[in-house]
Amino acid sequence: MVKKRKAPERKCVVTNETKPKKDLIRIVRNKEGEVFVDPTGKKNGRGAYLSRNLDVVLKAEKSNILNRTLNTEVNPAIFEELKQLIDGKPNEK
Repeated sequence: MVKKRKAPERKCVVTNETKPKKDLIRIVRNKEGEVFVDPTGKKNGRGAYLSRNLDVVLKAEKSNILNRTLNTEVNPAIFEELKQLIDGKPNEK
C-alpha cells in the first residue's frame, strides 16, 4: 500500500488559519534584509505566509504585521505586488 504524503501546511500570519502551502503566498526577508514575494516558496530567508485573499493583504498592510513578523520595514511596493498576484488569480475562499 502506497502511503499518500501529507501536503505541507503553513499558517497565515493575519488570520492564523492553517492552510495547504499552495493556498498561501510567501513573503521572504533574506540575509541582506531585502523583502520580496516568493511565488515558488523555495527561496532562502525568513518567510511569512499570507492567504491568497485581498482582504487579508489589505489587513496585513494596515496592521504592519509583516514588519513585525519579518523584523524589518516592508516596502509598500510588496503589497502592490501581492494585490496584483491575487487579482491575476481567481479568488478562492
